[in-house]
Amino acid sequence: MKYDCDVIVVGAGNGGLTAANEVASKGYKVILFDKHNLPGGVATSFVRGRFEFEASLHELCDVGTEEMPGSVRKLFERLNCGIDFYNEMTLFRTIVKGENGYDVSIKAGKEDFASSMLECCPECGKSLHKLYKLLESTTEALAYNDKKHGKPNKLVMLMRYSGFLISASHPLDDVLISLGFEDKARSVLETYWSYLGVPANELNAFHYFEMMRGYIRGGAGIPAHKSYSISLALADRALKNNCELRLGCEVTKFIFENDKVIGVEAGGDTYYAKEIISNIIPHNFANLAGSENIKEKDKRLLNARKFGISFLYIYLGLDVTAEELGLNYTTFISGSYFSDRKILQTKYPDIYVVNCLNAVVPDATPEGSSSLFITVPVIPSYFMEGVNAGNYKDFKNDAALKYIKDCEKTLGVDIISHIEEISVATPVTFARYFASPDGTAYGYELSRWDGIIARMLDKINRFSYDKLTFCGGHGASGDGYGVTYLSGIEAAEKVASKLRKAEFIENIKSTVKDKVRRKNKEKGDD
Repeated sequence: MKYDCDVIVVGAGNGGLTAANEVASKGYKVILFDKHNLPGGVATSFVRGRFEFEASLHELCDVGTEEMPGSVRKLFERLNCGIDFYNEMTLFRTIVKGENGYDVSIKAGKEDFASSMLECCPECGKSLHKLYKLLESTTEALAYNDKKHGKPNKLVMLMRYSGFLISASHPLDDVLISLGFEDKARSVLETYWSYLGVPANELNAFHYFEMMRGYIRGGAGIPAHKSYSISLALADRALKNNCELRLGCEVTKFIFENDKVIGVEAGGDTYYAKEIISNIIPHNFANLAGSENIKEKDKRLLNARKFGISFLYIYLGLDVTAEELGLNYTTFISGSYFSDRKILQTKYPDIYVVNCLNAVVPDATPEGSSSLFITVPVIPSYFMEGVNAGNYKDFKNDAALKYIKDCEKTLGVDIISHIEEISVATPVTFARYFASPDGTAYGYELSRWDGIIARMLDKINRFSYDKLTFCGGHGASGDGYGVTYLSGIEAAEKVASKLRKAEFIENIKSTVKDKVRRKNKEKGDD
């Protein structure tokens, strides 16, 4: 059968859900497809025994509080989705092992952040002051850029917002050094690098500072009922906005006409639309579009881009409470003082994150129990080397045991004797369930040439196909729940603008035709 609508959204992940909601709320007919029978993509959970595990979310950045809402909280308010959040104001505990290592905890809030930094690095006061000024300058620069609709006066940017230009064009490590931070302070401030998968000597400073600013301002935002509650709320709101959800209906082909993407094939049927929003990564889009429809310049772009890191996830359901474990919510553990790509270029990276959800959400698991979530950033080509179908199970188990034992030793807690449920996910899990190339969790790596500034300026992530717009973690701001939700809104606004423009032009044409018809009729009457 053939169907027609205004907008097709392919993929009911974070970006696809918000995109579908935003367009549908404007009165357009929207059909949202996903191959799974549940919405949300990585924003989901699964059950093992009496435990429900969060699939991938650590926390959301820039949620803010009810009194001072951040961009993410404002987004859900805009979409009329009531999401309950906890705000964890201890941002992280970070432990660096070894002779020159340290064990420090950093808190949110401008004053508390500064105090906790000064407690572990007393010499960093002046540098912190410079950093805060730089963060303020960045905020003002972004506001000015928005005011000018992305076309700011270059001289104004140079004279008034030079700090923004510096952070936008230099790696994080270089900028922190220029601000006068000593080695230890720099190491602590760079703790979040493993979340992004790009070392500090390569990672764009502006990108990192935007994330840091959101965390400092409102702490870490954790949904009270796991990320799947967000997915369900967005799906429910989409239905109320008269959006059609075709779950369990995989898009198998994009339909082209003269370089325009005019529809899709899904579930054996054909669907046509005025605009298409793709929440799937461009590599997968290209596969579904067919090589004959992909331009040579886009093939070169796809070949040039590097996939971001993936993860080894170890989900643990324990028969002991968070209080008995004595752990806070987030602990970063590393064997290296500085962020370095070499840490990831090995089979077993000596860096991982431990999250105890019950430390923030007490009833996240049944009474008397708790859950731990160990996350290891990995480069699949190194991590999965030599792994095949025959040894995959043993490989998973051995890797999990290695990190659990190191966690026990480093934190001084007993984990193994309290394990009631355990589940392990690898890059293979992501590749199979989410169809992500190489099992990447972060889309494309935010490298120097393919970083956030280049993407924001639309120099990189543009496929020049009329009627096609991308959203998702492979977009301008990279991956991460918050920015991915926002990418859906941005895609929807772009598409809605194009639809309004097309309607305006069509109305003008119709009006002109009516006038011509009336004049011709009058002449005929005469």
